[in-house]
Amino acid sequence: MAGEPVDQVDAITAAWARERPNMPTDGIALVSRTWRLAKLFGEQRRRVLAEAGADQATLDLLSVLRRAGAPYELAPGEIARRSMVTAGAISQRLTRAERDGLVERTREPGSRYATVRLLPTGHELVDRLVGRIADLDTDLVAGLTPAQRGEFDDLLRVLIDDLERRYGPAVMTQVGSEREEPPSR
Repeated sequence: MAGEPVDQVDAITAAWARERPNMPTDGIALVSRTWRLAKLFGEQRRRVLAEAGADQATLDLLSVLRRAGAPYELAPGEIARRSMVTAGAISQRLTRAERDGLVERTREPGSRYATVRLLPTGHELVDRLVGRIADLDTDLVAGLTPAQRGEFDDLLRVLIDDLERRYGPAVMTQVGSEREEPPSR
């Protein structure tokens, strides 16, 4: 029938509009759809990474080191800053990755500061994972034309910039998990 809700979000929005006619509902629809989209994206990314024997935290750590360029080394604090997670979270990730032979921490004699270096095994793994994720990301947005993808990206950038300006920068976490505190500045 014409005018009936098309999907679950439309049904929820229509119900609230009926029950609370003076309450704005356009935000409900946009945020609910964005939340669903983030969950779908996250589920697919976790699936692809699990199939490769990895997780998002490992991918994030190795990707930061790989994007740093040769010699693929950074200080732990710089890794935390570029990963947008706490130093404690990076410490845990480094311990796991070091145990798995993906990175090594080194310290110059007499220095109290460590450097983290991407090992060949980590380099190979991150290149393999990033290739799979790039293919997945392309597939996830295949329902949009190139022009729609560009417009959607522009609109998301505007919305994220506005929210970060008003509420502060986001610390990256899994969708629905508790927010980690930003690294101290």
